[in-house]
Amino acid sequence: MKLFPSGHATHPQWRMAAGLVLAQLRAQMALPDHESAPTLGLLYITDHYAAEAQEILDHLAAELPEITDWAGTVGAGIVANNAEYIDEPALSVLLAALPGDQYRVFSGVAPLTAGAGPNARFRPHTALVHADGETPDLPDLIAEIAGRTDTGYLFGGLSSGRTGALQFAVGGNGNLRGQGAARGVFRGGLSGVAFGAGVRLVSRVTQGCQPVAAEREITGADGNLVLTLDGAPALDVLLADLNVSLEDDPEQAIETVRATLAGLASPGADGGRRTRHLGADVRVRHIIGLDPNRRGVAIADQVESGMRLAFVRRSAQAARADLMRICAEIREELEPQEQSLAVARAVAATDAEAAPHPARRIAGAVYVSCIGRGGPHFGAPNAELQIVRHALGDVPLTGFFAGGEIARHHLYGYTGVLTVFATDD
Repeated sequence: MKLFPSGHATHPQWRMAAGLVLAQLRAQMALPDHESAPTLGLLYITDHYAAEAQEILDHLAAELPEITDWAGTVGAGIVANNAEYIDEPALSVLLAALPGDQYRVFSGVAPLTAGAGPNARFRPHTALVHADGETPDLPDLIAEIAGRTDTGYLFGGLSSGRTGALQFAVGGNGNLRGQGAARGVFRGGLSGVAFGAGVRLVSRVTQGCQPVAAEREITGADGNLVLTLDGAPALDVLLADLNVSLEDDPEQAIETVRATLAGLASPGADGGRRTRHLGADVRVRHIIGLDPNRRGVAIADQVESGMRLAFVRRSAQAARADLMRICAEIREELEPQEQSLAVARAVAATDAEAAPHPARRIAGAVYVSCIGRGGPHFGAPNAELQIVRHALGDVPLTGFFAGGEIARHHLYGYTGVLTVFATDD
């Protein structure tokens, strides 16, 4: 597997941006170290182009007839190699070269049904998922899709477009019978790409928050109301952790609580009990209310006794450190124990020299980050993607800023999900 061609551009007119992207893709497809015959296109556009979504997809499909399948979505921001585009007209494309029997595009009209219909010979191993956050029972649907894969591992996110949650999903290599008259642009539900076991993916979740106190066990709960933590009233624990008082200074207390979030972890999960950092299994949720009568804390999720909870706050420093951590983990997993001279030089290259190189063993990457993380949260425009580039090199990359991130069978918030397509050993 060689490097995946990628392109990105911004322009007030989508045809101009598409022309710039196509020029980049065609130039890379002519290079010896890039794939010359890709089959799957991942397309992400900002909501400035939402009204022209079908035209954009039709145009790219006509200009790149060798691409038989397309998937993607719209966001308030999108990402690319070393760049982010937030609140401006832009598009980002990655062209993957994968065996036709190792992936399937799915959508509402061509659902992922392992072992049936056109997918009878295809076994989903993992899946990239794009979803509409307004879809009823979305957490259950995400868990259901995860259950249709061999590993139960999903990665992706919720569309964050302000003009509607558009998704791209068109399959010409295995899903034609289910596609019907659909032209590839959908609203609502879930869509994406399922990958077989022959596609090697390495994925990590990076958190953007830091605990303000120790993690505790939920010992009493009612729906979304946390009643007791380690046997103590949850509201009293929250106020003590934040060092505020509703009686002495209620305005300051409420303002401090509004800036605080709740990190949830299932029983037995890696919630960060041993360190003051959040584990990958922690789902960050908003605090949506206080119950002075029952001394409870209401959060934006269902809770049960036995779950772990830590009160957290967003932290740019923690977000930067954790993003560097997951990049280092990905590099360590992909780097061989015995390195050739080419591999050693590629891995040791400085940021300025970090051009795409097959020796890095990454053909391409998809990064889905929370819309609340981009830009200023990391200190400067493009800073988040520059961290990825510095750690992994200038690998081909696409993705978007989401209204919620998907990893495994969970829906996250304030996180980043970085997934790379690994090349052969």
